[in-house]
Amino acid sequence: METRDSQLIALRPEIPSARVNDTMSADEQFQNGSLRPVVKLQNDLLVEAFRNYITKHKNVFYNLTIERRMEYIANAIQKDIKFRNSLKGMVIGQFTVDEYRTYIQNSSALNKRMMNLVRERIQSNIQLLEKEMVV
Repeated sequence: METRDSQLIALRPEIPSARVNDTMSADEQFQNGSLRPVVKLQNDLLVEAFRNYITKHKNVFYNLTIERRMEYIANAIQKDIKFRNSLKGMVIGQFTVDEYRTYIQNSSALNKRMMNLVRERIQSNIQLLEKEMVV
């Protein structure tokens, strides 16, 4: 029988550009080896969570320019602690036990990296957040 950890790893997409080597810091290795694949795997869920965030905040997002939308996304992730914690949970829940053990050793710095990746991912999917695209 396959373990939870092996099943989680099997689900993750490969990211050829996210290389891991010995010259990188431990945080960068964790970012490229664990965070990037998990965030990419969770892409659709993260985008849907942000759609829900928009709805809960009276759809003001849709009245903004592209530049302001990018800022809105960054501010939501940075300043709304409940939303931020929800996003962190979506990522951390996909960690293996060993990854979780690594994560808790330096969670503050890794949270910063994680939220930067999540912000970039949502911003790069901004087209999917158009009002007409919401199903």
